[in-house]
Amino acid sequence: DVVIRRLVLYLRILDELDLVDGDAYISSQDLGDRAGVSPAQVRKDLASFGEFGKQGVGYNARYLREELRSILNLHQRVGVAVIGVGELGTALARYISRRAGRGERYPFHVAALFDTDPRKVGQTVDPGLEILPAERLAEEIGKRGVDIAIITVPASAAQGVADVCVEAGVKAILNFAPVKLFVPDDVRVHYSDVSLELQQLAYHLS
Repeated sequence: DVVIRRLVLYLRILDELDLVDGDAYISSQDLGDRAGVSPAQVRKDLASFGEFGKQGVGYNARYLREELRSILNLHQRVGVAVIGVGELGTALARYISRRAGRGERYPFHVAALFDTDPRKVGQTVDPGLEILPAERLAEEIGKRGVDIAIITVPASAAQGVADVCVEAGVKAILNFAPVKLFVPDDVRVHYSDVSLELQQLAYHLS
């Protein structure tokens, strides 16, 4: 996961470069400086997935960018479902939707939104993003091509939501609920707990 996180960072750096010249090269030193790692670490990370550079020259930036997108499965559209459309879920859905709508090379799109609150069902958080009833979660996940589930429900409901998602075929979950999820070994779960991060940062204020 640490290597993959760095690959994502390298890709972000390459995406931010103005690659008008198809023959533009970037050195491991330059890439490392921008990423905050050593040139040796850059070379080691990339060598784990193939030979991309030329000694003494560096990496063809455009070619490396495309290879990283392929390695990270970002060359295809990735469907995301947000389960729990409160303030956080709404913000995440709008962010993903609006990034996708800018015409950028952004592979993620909101495939579905779900909530248990009948007052929210049928409402839209952005044009075309209608909130569906949570009881249709299992039915709609496969139908709508959901690859990643974002869980933003209370802790008490998170495991049940995860169970339904896994049963429906989801293999990747981003969990914002402050609770550990138990899933099969072939399902990847990443956790994001804002409160926990703030508490850790507070320690360093003293």
